[in-house]
Amino acid sequence: MSARYVLPLLSCLFAFPAAAQESGSAADLDDLLRMVEEGRTREQREHREREERFRAARDEQKELLADARRRLAAAERKSEELENTYDANELEVADVTEQLDRRMGSLRELFGVLQQVSSDTQGLLESSITSVQFPGRGEFLSELTRKVGSASTLPSIEEIEHLWFLMQQEMTETGRVVKFPATVIESDGRELEEDVVRVGGFNIVAPGKYLQYTPETGNLSELARQPRGRFTNTTAHLFEGGSERVTFGVDPTRGQILATYLDRPSFRERVDQGGLIGYVIIALGLVGLLIAIERLIVLATTSGKVTTQLKEETPSLDNPLGRVLQAAEENKDADIETLELKLGEAVFKETPKLTRALLFIKIISVVAPLLGLLGTVTGMIVTFQAITLFGTGDPKLMAGGISQALVTTVLGLTVAIPMVLLHTFVSGRSRRILHVLQEQSAGIVAERSGLGA
Repeated sequence: MSARYVLPLLSCLFAFPAAAQESGSAADLDDLLRMVEEGRTREQREHREREERFRAARDEQKELLADARRRLAAAERKSEELENTYDANELEVADVTEQLDRRMGSLRELFGVLQQVSSDTQGLLESSITSVQFPGRGEFLSELTRKVGSASTLPSIEEIEHLWFLMQQEMTETGRVVKFPATVIESDGRELEEDVVRVGGFNIVAPGKYLQYTPETGNLSELARQPRGRFTNTTAHLFEGGSERVTFGVDPTRGQILATYLDRPSFRERVDQGGLIGYVIIALGLVGLLIAIERLIVLATTSGKVTTQLKEETPSLDNPLGRVLQAAEENKDADIETLELKLGEAVFKETPKLTRALLFIKIISVVAPLLGLLGTVTGMIVTFQAITLFGTGDPKLMAGGISQALVTTVLGLTVAIPMVLLHTFVSGRSRRILHVLQEQSAGIVAERSGLGA
């Protein structure tokens, strides 16, 4: 079939449904032909309208493209202008900087020194206890240090003068004793408003207690552990005022000596470091001391009675010499040998009473250093165990064992030395009384035998 027949036929086939929808089914071939013709006319009209819309959109796109190109050209011109302006400004900044450097001259060195002084002063004032009375100085110095270190800004004359004022104020306040109100944190955590006294830049105290200043938080708190009473007792005198001199413990190192002093253990803590062996040594020392005191009292009383008996003719049974003399009176008719034996027996009876418990004092004087040596060995064992487990990098790990070793040795010697002295003194008193008894017994025997004076 020829192409010129196919195309009209396809047009009829596509146009026919549309015509059939509008006017229904065709009655005959003429109606069908008319409907196909109308459909083709309508399609041509729609094609022309679509082409017109496409041409209008194409023209609009051309205008948009032209406008975009115009704006791009304007932006490129603006960019070129800004680049030229930037280059000109760079040259101007370099010229101005050169002029600034030339005009500043030696002032640059001055600002460098000012920055160093400001930084050093900031660290000094932030850690000084005068900041409790004059807070907020660190913020100004920090800002001044930042400004001096910046190349864009310079400090003003007023700021430099204020830095000088703060330095002069610190020097003046470190030589004054000032009372002022402040918030104090007690040892139990409570905050209390009370008057405090600042002694220069060294110490700050409240009545009966030393205080510490924490630069990191700016808080003023009570020391957890106070110095001994001879230091704290004088703090109350500072609040009384007046021109009288006050004896006060000043820490010239601004807290370092005080902290070291407070770190030293007390007597009770020293004893606790000795452990069980230390307590045993102390108990033995107390027992030996009580026995020695009892023996000294008894022997002193007995010695006094014996001295009194020496001045009297009548024997008294309340003292050893009187009892020996009574034995001589009871055996005055006996022969010399019997009398000598009886007097010796009487002296022997008095000897245990005069020498009682002296051996125990001597034993304590010997055992105490041995116990101290035992504590020393035990402490060194603990020390070597710590070294085995943790090495020698941290001395604090070995401090406990070394403390126990040294403390027990000290305790043992502290008990042993007085016990030796007391034993010597008490036994000397006892021997003196026994010497009197033996001398009187020998005198009686010599008198009875006709050899007396």
